[in-house]
Amino acid sequence: MCARFTLSRKRKLRDIAAGLDAEYAEDDEPLYRPRYNVAPTDVAWIVEWGADRRVLRPATWNYLVSGGRPLVNLRGENVGSGAGYREAFASRRCAVVTDGFYEWPGKGLAPFWFHRADDGFVLLGGLFQRPAGTNAHARFTVLTTRPNQLVAKVHDRMPVILPMERLDDWLAAEPAAAARLIGPAPEDALLATPVSKHVNSVRHDDPACLAPVEPAAAPVQRSLF
Repeated sequence: MCARFTLSRKRKLRDIAAGLDAEYAEDDEPLYRPRYNVAPTDVAWIVEWGADRRVLRPATWNYLVSGGRPLVNLRGENVGSGAGYREAFASRRCAVVTDGFYEWPGKGLAPFWFHRADDGFVLLGGLFQRPAGTNAHARFTVLTTRPNQLVAKVHDRMPVILPMERLDDWLAAEPAAAARLIGPAPEDALLATPVSKHVNSVRHDDPACLAPVEPAAAPVQRSLF
């Protein structure tokens, strides 16, 4: 599962676009701010494939399925079958731009923040729906897969994480080739930092979300590692 993530290390949208070698609309710059606790229904940022290159766009974490039901996550194993996912996976793959994501070891407990040691991008595999109107944003969902050993200590699913060097394969390759990127991240790809229950409330979206918890204050997390 992936129900919260961060995009906090870059101060400007142009810096994100440069880091991803992606086009972006300068008019979108005012929409960006560093985020410490992105939640479903929030506007975030995705990369999709344009005519011949990567394009960075705002999108709402609120992919809608039949009956208007929101789809926060979709099991990667399901992308080739049923409910319109086959077409979406063939033509509407995206990368959700983050620099880390949260997972909880249990309801009401404090989460872990999974991130790279160098504070670089953690690109999540996703599907998107095109905007419904001229002023609307695209909508997206995050694909999940079985966890690697690090995440498995906290949760039984993890988001699909895309290596930067394979980003174009995910965005533009044939579906069968892209599907081979669905799987657990390498064991050395991420660090797990215990953080506080401050993250648990979607109202909290500030640097305190990423403050590491002292070991004495996190006995549950300490036992996991």
